[in-house]
Amino acid sequence: MQIALRSANPLLVLFAALLFANIRSQCTAAEPKLPKQPSCERARETQLELGGPVAAYLRGVTRQWLLVAPDANPGMLEMFRDRDRLPRRALVPWAGEFAGKYLTGAVQVYRVTHDDALRDYLTKFVHELCSLQADDGYLGPWPKDSRLTGTAPNVDKGTPGPTWDAWGHYHVMVGLLTWYAETGDQQALQAATRIGDLFCNKFLGDKKPRLVDTGWTEMNLAPVHSMCLLYRATGEPRYLDLAKQIAEEFAAIGPDGKPLAGNYLNAAADSREYFETPKPRWESLHPILGLVELYYATGDERYRNAFEHWWWSIVKLDRHNNGGFSSGEQAQGNPYHQGAIETCCTIAWMTMTTEMLKLTGNSVVADELELSLLNSGLGMHSPTGRWATYNTPMEGVRRASAHDIVFQAREGTPELNCCSVNSARGLGLLSEWAIMRDSKGVILNWYGVGTLETTLADGRKVALQVASDYPRNGHVKIKVSPEKPSQFALRLRIPYWSATTEVTVNGAAVKDVKPAQYLVLEREWKPGDTIDLNLDFSLHYWVGERESQGKVSIFRGPILLTYDRRFNTMDPADVPALDARGLQGQPGSQVGWHQPIVKLDFPAQNGQSLTLCDFASAGNGGTPYLTWLRVKNVKPKPFSRENPLRSGRPTMP
Repeated sequence: MQIALRSANPLLVLFAALLFANIRSQCTAAEPKLPKQPSCERARETQLELGGPVAAYLRGVTRQWLLVAPDANPGMLEMFRDRDRLPRRALVPWAGEFAGKYLTGAVQVYRVTHDDALRDYLTKFVHELCSLQADDGYLGPWPKDSRLTGTAPNVDKGTPGPTWDAWGHYHVMVGLLTWYAETGDQQALQAATRIGDLFCNKFLGDKKPRLVDTGWTEMNLAPVHSMCLLYRATGEPRYLDLAKQIAEEFAAIGPDGKPLAGNYLNAAADSREYFETPKPRWESLHPILGLVELYYATGDERYRNAFEHWWWSIVKLDRHNNGGFSSGEQAQGNPYHQGAIETCCTIAWMTMTTEMLKLTGNSVVADELELSLLNSGLGMHSPTGRWATYNTPMEGVRRASAHDIVFQAREGTPELNCCSVNSARGLGLLSEWAIMRDSKGVILNWYGVGTLETTLADGRKVALQVASDYPRNGHVKIKVSPEKPSQFALRLRIPYWSATTEVTVNGAAVKDVKPAQYLVLEREWKPGDTIDLNLDFSLHYWVGERESQGKVSIFRGPILLTYDRRFNTMDPADVPALDARGLQGQPGSQVGWHQPIVKLDFPAQNGQSLTLCDFASAGNGGTPYLTWLRVKNVKPKPFSRENPLRSGRPTMP
C-alpha cells in the first residue's frame, strides 16, 4: 500500500499515517511462542558478500535462470490463470509445484546475493502469482471439480489421471512464506493463509475427507510441513491442528490392509531404516520436515526423535560419495547403488540437513551440507547457470535435465521440469547455514572468501572477513570486526575429515582442536582480532563395497577428486591404479578452455600421470568421468557418527 503525502494537508497526513498503521497492525501476523526452539538458526539480519567459485555459480544461476525463467516459460503462471478454460492444458501431475519451487530457491539465492534486480523481479512475480488465486484460496492448475481430489482430466490419455495437487500447494505455500519472511510482504502471507484456510475447511476434522485419501501420499501429505510454517507465522491454532491430524494419517491403513502413507513416526520408533519404510521415495523427506516443526510447536519428543532417526539412516545408507541422495529416486539402503541421483532428491536432502543442523547444532551435519554443496550441489549446474541436471551420477556423464526428462516440457513451459525449477535452492540454502547464531554467539560454517555480517542475540553487529582460497586449500584467515569490543562465543567448524587442525588467535596457538566438533572461542572480541585456521587437506579415502567393491573414492578436504577424460590421455577403462602411501598431488596446469575449480596431477603405478579434478567440474564438457578408482594400500573405515564419510588415511610404511 502506498499513500501519497507530498504537498498534502497536515491533518490529512496524520490521518493517513494513523490509517496505514491500523491496517498494518491488523495484517501483521502474530508469531506464537513455541515450547521448543532450534539450537541455532540463521539471523534475519545476515548479509553475505561471497567470492570464489560458489559466487560465480550464484551469479550465473541468477542471470541465466532466475531472472529469465518465468518470462521464458510463461506457462509457469498461466496454467493457474486458465485452469477452468477449454481446451485443457496437458499437464504433468506435479505441474502445480513449478512456481513454488522456483520462488523458494530464488528467494534463498537472493538472501545470499541481495541482488536488487532479482528482488524487483520476484516482487512482480509474487504479485502476479497472488493475483491468480481463486476466491476459495485455491492456487493450483486444475479445474474446479478436480481441486484437491487427487485426480483430474488427463488430456494426453482422455481418462482421469492422478494429480499431486496438495504437493503443488505445499511448494507454493513454502515459497510465499519464505518471501514473506524475507520482505514482510503481506500479500504473500495473505495468499499463504488463504491456502491454509482452504485446507482446513476441506480436511480438518473427523467428519471431513482425509488428505491421505487423495493418493500419492509421500507427496500429498507434505502440507504437514507448510501448515506448521504457517502456524509459526500467524499463531492460528487450527493450522497446527491440521498438521497434527496429517501426522496421524502417516500411519493410515487402506482397505487392503496395506499402508497408505509412510508411517514415519511409528517406523522410526521401531528403529527401521528409511529404505524399509512404506514410502522410501525422496518426496517423503518433505512430510518428514513437518516432524521437526511439530517438535518446535508441541514439544513432543517423538517428533524430534523420528526426524533425527531418519536423517542418520539416510546419511549412513543412502547418501553417496558426491553428497547426493537417492538411487532411482528413492532410498535403497546402499550408497554404492548406481541408480539415478535426481537433483530434486539432493535438494530435499540438503533442505532436511539444514533443518537437522538448526535442530542439533552438530558440526558434523554442517560438514554434510558442505559435502553436498561443493560436489553435487555445484555439479548439478552448468557453470554458467543456463541448465541443471536431472541425474548427477557418481560416475558416467552429465546431461541437462532437458535431455533426461524432456517429457515434462509443455507448451508455454519448454524448459520447466521438477529439477530445473528446484536446483537453485541448493545454492540458496547457503544463506541458512554459512553463518548462524545461537544464544551464546556466532557460528561460522563457511570458509570461502568473503564477508559475512550478522547480529548477536542482543542485537550487536559483528562482521567476519574471510580471506582464503578454500576449497582449493585449507588455510583460512578470519578477521573479526564487532561494532565495538564485545564478549561472545565464536564457534568454528572443525570438519570430521580434518585429522589435525591448527588454530591461532592473534598469533597465539589454540590447544586441543578436535575434529567433528565446533571449536569454541569465547573471549572479548575487538575490531581487528585475527584467527588463522589451517585445516588438514591431506588425502583421505572411502573404500567401496558392493557395486564399488575394489574401488576407492579420494577426497581432498571436502572435495571428491574425479577422473575426467578431458584432462587425461587415457580412456576410462584404462585409468591406472594409484598407491595411497605417500600419495600427493601437484597442482595441474590451469591454462586452457574451461578449467576446473581444483586440478591435481598424481603419479600412477604404471609411470603415467593421472589428473584428477573436483567433482563439480568433472563432465562439464560432456566427457565421461569416474569417482571410484583403483587405489592400493588403503584400509576401509566403518561408518560412524563422527565419520559418516567412512574415510581414512593410509598407514605410512
